[in-house]
Amino acid sequence: MESQRSFLLIGLAVVSFLLWQQWQIKTAPKPVGTPSVQQVQADTPIATDNTEQMSDVPQVAADKAQVVNNETTGQLVTVKTDTLYISIDTRGGDVVRADLMDYAVTQKSAERFNLLRNDADGLYIAQSGLIGPNGPDSSKNRAVYSTTQTAWELEGDSLTVPLTLTTADGLQITKNFIFTRGKHDVLVQYVLSNQSDSNKQVRPYTQLKQAYKGAESGGMFMPTYRGAAYSTDQVRYEKYTFEDIQEARLDMNSTGGWVAMLEHYFVSAWVPAQDQNVTLFSRNLNNVYGTIGYTQDLITLAPGDQVEISNELYIGPKDQDSLEQLARGLDLTVDYGIFWWLSQPLFWLLKFLHSFLGNWGLAIIVITILVKGAMYPLTKKQYESMGKMRAIQPKMQALKDKYGDDRQKMSQAMMELYRKEKVNPMGGCFPLLLQMPIFLALYYMFLESVELRHAEFYLWIADLSVKDPYYILPILMGVSMYALQKLNPVTVQDPMQQKIMQWMPVVMTVFFVMFPAGLVLYWLVSNLITLVQAKMIYASMRKRGIAVS
Repeated sequence: MESQRSFLLIGLAVVSFLLWQQWQIKTAPKPVGTPSVQQVQADTPIATDNTEQMSDVPQVAADKAQVVNNETTGQLVTVKTDTLYISIDTRGGDVVRADLMDYAVTQKSAERFNLLRNDADGLYIAQSGLIGPNGPDSSKNRAVYSTTQTAWELEGDSLTVPLTLTTADGLQITKNFIFTRGKHDVLVQYVLSNQSDSNKQVRPYTQLKQAYKGAESGGMFMPTYRGAAYSTDQVRYEKYTFEDIQEARLDMNSTGGWVAMLEHYFVSAWVPAQDQNVTLFSRNLNNVYGTIGYTQDLITLAPGDQVEISNELYIGPKDQDSLEQLARGLDLTVDYGIFWWLSQPLFWLLKFLHSFLGNWGLAIIVITILVKGAMYPLTKKQYESMGKMRAIQPKMQALKDKYGDDRQKMSQAMMELYRKEKVNPMGGCFPLLLQMPIFLALYYMFLESVELRHAEFYLWIADLSVKDPYYILPILMGVSMYALQKLNPVTVQDPMQQKIMQWMPVVMTVFFVMFPAGLVLYWLVSNLITLVQAKMIYASMRKRGIAVS
């Protein structure tokens, strides 16, 4: 097969895959109500009714006036660490704002990336509380905690920020926020003490709430997911889009698991103790806000009893190492798609190279050299096959002249010619098709790996994770593709096919304009290496007396 046809095939395959992916996002079936979900519910040890549990989960925060304008009796408590700058509302003890101190909004900007926010048009907060018969939170009122100070700053290795409350019926509550240097996860701990002479019952809950507005994903060539996700003891990782939240209600029981909200390179997640029974839920609030969370088992405290309840709140980047340590499957929020099995080892190799080179662009170049070196045997077969195919073109033309429109005889004669000349007509296609999974694996790696966000290369390439601002790399890639085309001239006779082949470098250049600069750098270097390899292979063939042009 002609090399140009192979290039056309791989180009169409990539574009078709991206179109299919967008179609899947729009038309994916909803997970709620499927037999597998029902089976999970039937097999879990929890027998409580989620409707009863959810009746007390506070919704008052969905009222824009109360949340956004802070028309409450609470105060804002600010906490600054080396990784987080957050605001906690003493009304409910909700985290209503979180800035990531180690991530800028734009490259070299002094402004820090804001993940959780209390804005009118972009509400995104992390809530937790105690509901149930004696819980201080309800669907109409939230607990209002006391605090000794409203501004805290991490100075040592850890910091505990306590909020306290004693209810009218004698339940003493301390809600601790425990921060650790270098980490984006916050331990949210309740210390409950029953100071009354009767039993008290509470049910812990957590939820993430976000406005639907502005939650659209990226375009076809830069698709990014913004929405919810969850994990249970039966489902390792499942996306749960805002459309899912609007159209159905999540209701699943699990031992352990987690719930999360994803936003491109960043994630917020509530993680219970992994031996804790939880009931996952979602709620659509007036088609304005979506929530995902979980409730825990009802806790009974006898008079004089004290108990501790802990949940982890992660607010930060999709750092695979940190997320993997926090909970099973949480690292899968770094979603590499169907080629995760290839993206992950390529990413670890890229990180390893970066640890030595100190530049992600150089690491990409080196990984390209390694990939092309590993594929050299296939490349050699590819170009030898294409060289032989061009060498037998006169003989093939003679067969066409001889058999004319008799396709059966023509086909038999061509197969005999291939056998006699030891030519594989598919030999030039397979190595290029093999590159497609590698290309797509790297593509997802650039979209999802926060380590590559704002990664500089040299000269005008200030961020390898976004498109080249001056389109220089895509143009150079198109030139390299044109050079490869000239090395393997078009031999097809059909005028339409000839025009398609001639315009392929231009078409692919237009496509690559929208791809991350790092991915275009990979393809450009790959083409340049292929040019060198092809010249070496053809020179070797000529020395062996094989005509290749």
